[in-house]
Amino acid sequence: MNLKPSTALRNEYQQISMLAKASGEPVIITNKGEADLVVMSMEAYEEREKMLEHRASVLEAEFSRLAGAPTFSVDEVRSRLAEKYAHGKVSG
Repeated sequence: MNLKPSTALRNEYQQISMLAKASGEPVIITNKGEADLVVMSMEAYEEREKMLEHRASVLEAEFSRLAGAPTFSVDEVRSRLAEKYAHGKVSG
């Protein structure tokens, strides 16, 4: 974890930006010794957002399963996919 005082954000923006990009980790900006802001590269932010969206979809699927939504075994899924691929092929 990288900690920087708030004055560094103003005085050392380029260094903080390079640190966030190079490390891929958030940089915590402190104000009067207390954590105040988090700065991260755009790439790290987008990756984090994808991970959170994925977790949310897994959680939603788990809630559906627990609520009684139908589930499929691996063999059933493979069979259904094979059927879809077989019907989707163009003979020629």
